[in-house]
Amino acid sequence: MNLSPTLPDDPTLHQLIQLLHEEIGLPERKTITLSTSINLDLGCNGADAQHLIETLEDHFAIDFVDYDSYRYFQPDGYDVYLKRKAKGRGEKVALTIGMLYRAIKAKRWDTEVLEGL
Repeated sequence: MNLSPTLPDDPTLHQLIQLLHEEIGLPERKTITLSTSINLDLGCNGADAQHLIETLEDHFAIDFVDYDSYRYFQPDGYDVYLKRKAKGRGEKVALTIGMLYRAIKAKRWDTEVLEGL
């Protein structure tokens, strides 16, 4: 894994990077920065994304009260309920390592704050 030298030298970030590497795998040749998107750049979606978010919630005790998985990830397979729920959410928003890092620090997922809306 190729980490950018601009990443903060913080134990929490190191834990996050290690967890991402274990759960979804980080590419050898792509430089990982805070702006690296786990969904768009690294291709994490569906069941892998759901498992990752659950693991982050358990490991870092993040409150995902404002989190909407359909905003970031494509569901696996075809499910009428998921399709209906995801309607109107065609273009996915990048979910970056920096957003996860800030959510871990805040212990809370706040979409407006994390996406800078």
